[in-house]
Amino acid sequence: MALSIDKIRQHRTVLLDEAVSALITRPDGIYIDGTFGRGHHARLVLARLASVAQLIVFDKDPQAIDVAQQIADPRLDVVRGSFTRLREVLASRGNVRVSGVLLDLGVSSPQIDDPARGFSFRYDGPLDMRMDPTCGESAAEWLAHANEEELIRVIRDYGEERFAVRIAKAISARREKSKHLGPLERTRELANIVGRTVKTREKGQDPATRTFQAIRIHINQELSELSIVLKAALESLEQGGRLVVISFHSLEDRIVKRFLQSNAQAPVIDRHLPIRAADLPIPPLRILGRIFASGAEVLANPRARSAVMRIAERV
Repeated sequence: MALSIDKIRQHRTVLLDEAVSALITRPDGIYIDGTFGRGHHARLVLARLASVAQLIVFDKDPQAIDVAQQIADPRLDVVRGSFTRLREVLASRGNVRVSGVLLDLGVSSPQIDDPARGFSFRYDGPLDMRMDPTCGESAAEWLAHANEEELIRVIRDYGEERFAVRIAKAISARREKSKHLGPLERTRELANIVGRTVKTREKGQDPATRTFQAIRIHINQELSELSIVLKAALESLEQGGRLVVISFHSLEDRIVKRFLQSNAQAPVIDRHLPIRAADLPIPPLRILGRIFASGAEVLANPRARSAVMRIAERV
């Protein structure tokens, strides 16, 4: 079902102008928007591209694809699926090189604010959390069978939650009561379980924040998919092409930072070997910097507080 224009407008895209300005180096190029979301980045990219340019957008969310398909622009190519399909899609187009890849890794406001999607503990809804609710395992289905060790690992590693053991034990205890209470299938109940277990807030953060983040990351395989697309983006960029990535939590940003650094550093060579500096391989990337949301943007959109945008260029 297509979203209304009002719903689309409710989403505030973080670092909108900054990201597009960093991305576009040539108006006649081919560009990738790996996370279309509700299309604010894509629309601004199209507004700044020449008539011969092309923008390929990816998204797993059927609602996002509905929004994308409403844009009547021959330069726009809409791909339903993960941005990990980048190599496959470009191969089907003759292995073309692209002028820029933009990855906005945040969950969009319409996803968070729709109780039926199950992303947020603020509303009562089904424990789904899938970016594409038509395929894969939902959060409720995973919680029904994950053993305690797996629960601990996911909540600890993906949520950076220091109370992971307590929370996992509380979920296991609730699951043992499923014969009487039914399965754990609602966001509000999971949030209450975590709240009763943790009881403390960090910097005003709801106790359930880290657990919900962890489960969402696991269900959607967000970190492994990020590692895959970063490698594909690097291979696909033409000389001078830009990679622009907006992250919203430390796990994502750490992966992006390490990837850029590892591909922007010359190899370490034993100085005693007879190798000239001119013969050393050139690193494939040059890091251009990072940008944070301004104070005004954070005031208007508190979700921008944790955003960091990193920019690199293909050498």
